[in-house]
Amino acid sequence: MKKFTITNIQKIFLLGVFFGLGSGLQAQETETTEVESFMSKFSISGSVDSYFRTNFNGLNKYEYNDAGEPIAGPQAPASSFANDPGFAIGMANVILGYEGEKVGFVADLVFGPRGEDAVFASAAPSNIVNQLYVYWNVSDAVTLTMGNFNTFLGYEVISPAANFNYSTSYMFSYGPFSHTGIRADFTIDDNWSAMLAVMNPTDWTEFNPYGKYSFGGQLGYSTGEGSAFLNLIYGEQMPLSDEATFQIDLTTGWDFSDAFYLGLNTTYNTTDGEGFYGAAVYPQIQTSENFAIGLRAEYFKELEDGGPVYGADAEALDFTLTGSYTLGSLTLKPELRLDKVSNTASPVFLNSDLEGTDNLSSFVLAAIYAF
Repeated sequence: MKKFTITNIQKIFLLGVFFGLGSGLQAQETETTEVESFMSKFSISGSVDSYFRTNFNGLNKYEYNDAGEPIAGPQAPASSFANDPGFAIGMANVILGYEGEKVGFVADLVFGPRGEDAVFASAAPSNIVNQLYVYWNVSDAVTLTMGNFNTFLGYEVISPAANFNYSTSYMFSYGPFSHTGIRADFTIDDNWSAMLAVMNPTDWTEFNPYGKYSFGGQLGYSTGEGSAFLNLIYGEQMPLSDEATFQIDLTTGWDFSDAFYLGLNTTYNTTDGEGFYGAAVYPQIQTSENFAIGLRAEYFKELEDGGPVYGADAEALDFTLTGSYTLGSLTLKPELRLDKVSNTASPVFLNSDLEGTDNLSSFVLAAIYAF
């Protein structure tokens, strides 16, 4: 029988140490590879924005009576975002995403006044959640998404980094912002796509308080020069009403040359005869590598039985001229906007003399950093 001497014991001990170190290094290398694989599919993006706003012919501050009570305030269009006077903040937007081969998620968080306005139907602390969804690429042609996602209707979006104009249109402001539900996206061929969705009432993003559901659909056509999407939504939105909201919307945009782009949005929204319709064109010209200029010309009409903004049968015109100057990740946007509202019982704006007027001209300078 072989005897275990001190030397033999030392050799066995050293072999055990080396084996343990090798196994540990191999496990560490495996763990490092897994982390690197995850991080290669993980992304962080977002934006930060701030702005200055003033009216040329409208009130820019609060006015008070002799008792110190406010009698009038700063004037702004009744559209969403970018309506505060003087220097103001927009929002900080952080988007976390994971894009795996088959599955992934998006967690889109917003902080600041623009973000709070976008998720107005959510209560704290969920009012920082702009989007929160998971998805599954069932095949090359079918993707299922479940959770809270921004609306598929309309030309404009919540993020200022993704819009050419900094202020937003009436059609965007009074359409849906976000939905919570399940959607199925279909790739029909290289050009055509479709989408079907079942969702909570519009903008109820945390849960369904009414036990009612909406249905959405989309048909899309895309090429290398542009795209067109026909969108619709139908469903009951309010707890005490059995009337369903119906909205149909066409969004399209095309590059006619390397320097000229033209977008178009038209929409019709009704609930039991109340609602609105409108159309807007978005021509844009790229004048240099760093500068572009674009116009939004919008006509917005509220229905005779009632509307959500200025009242039944009111008409609004919005002309917004925006410049876009890019400095790396920073974009500066000077913007001139003219709003004219007619067919109302009384003027909807106040000038600096506290007199009613049907039009408002304003200037905005926005700074947007995207990462």
